[in-house]
Amino acid sequence: MDLRLSPLTTSHEQMGAKFTTFGGWKMPIRFSSIIEEHNYVRNTAGKFDVSHMGQIILSGNDAEYLINKLVSNNVTNLRDDQAQYAMITNQDGIILDDILVYRNSSESFMFIPNAGHDEEMFLRFVQFRDKWNLDVTVQNSTNEIAMFAIQGPDAVNSLEKISSDSISNLKRFTTTAANIAGTPCTVSRTGYTGEDGFELLLSAQDALGLWGNLDFPSCGLGSRDTLRTEMGFLLSGQDFEYKTNPRTPFEAGVGFTVDLEKDFIGRDALLQSNSQTLDYNFIGFSLQDRSIPRPNSPIMGNTGEQIGIVTSGTLSPTLGIPIGLGYVKSAHSSIGTSLQITIRNAAKPATICSVPFINQQ
Repeated sequence: MDLRLSPLTTSHEQMGAKFTTFGGWKMPIRFSSIIEEHNYVRNTAGKFDVSHMGQIILSGNDAEYLINKLVSNNVTNLRDDQAQYAMITNQDGIILDDILVYRNSSESFMFIPNAGHDEEMFLRFVQFRDKWNLDVTVQNSTNEIAMFAIQGPDAVNSLEKISSDSISNLKRFTTTAANIAGTPCTVSRTGYTGEDGFELLLSAQDALGLWGNLDFPSCGLGSRDTLRTEMGFLLSGQDFEYKTNPRTPFEAGVGFTVDLEKDFIGRDALLQSNSQTLDYNFIGFSLQDRSIPRPNSPIMGNTGEQIGIVTSGTLSPTLGIPIGLGYVKSAHSSIGTSLQITIRNAAKPATICSVPFINQQ
């Protein structure tokens, strides 16, 4: 199967980007070095091409009803031009994907599934729309919409200078329409790096022109991963995956996205799991030496038994130490608990830390 391409793929190639395959897409993993790009975002600002993220648009009289039945959070709490983090769960309460929901009006919503999940989520929403005989148009616009993320301490002031309208006062998890360097965009303020900044959604046809007018260093998915790991943010397909690593929102540490007061697919199962002690908890940890924890590395207790598994790990460019995320048995999940991470058949001492690893915003 051919890899899906960003509207900027040719431009990235001409810049000498190194590429990776992610969610069925060919995307740049770095332009210079991952550490250099990471530090741009932490200290000044950088730009990411995140056009591999999906865009599903719902419109019609029953748009709000449909999305509220299929996500864990309560979209009826949103006002127009607000956004919300939510989970899509199956009937067993297992996370299928984590998404951002944008409310345009009571009859118009857009949500952002992760790379490679757009068609799956599109079909899921069509299936339930038809099952419940709802008046909703469901459109997969992933190939028509480009998406950029501008992140870092200097991002807001720099973008403000090339915006047709003031965007510096845009509140977190809200959206607005603005021309950025003359290009019509939907501007949102959410983020996946722990830094302030904006996401720009625009026509794929305008992507090349706007990208060239954004005077920030280009950053790839490698630094995006180290940045989100320092914040303890989930990565779909790695920190949870409904077939290979099935987790509920409570296990994954995102119970705040679940509103059990409203009805949605998975609510009954989550009501039961929420009333019981969880078997596993999502934790962050740091290592004492320079060994890098890798996904699927066993996490061992001090008595030698396996108590969990690593899902993400990196050498933190900000802290200069190895850090990781994973799941451990609840009895071993307290901050300060000593662990052993098995790396290349050797046990490496580690300690459970509070997450995020760094204090941002």
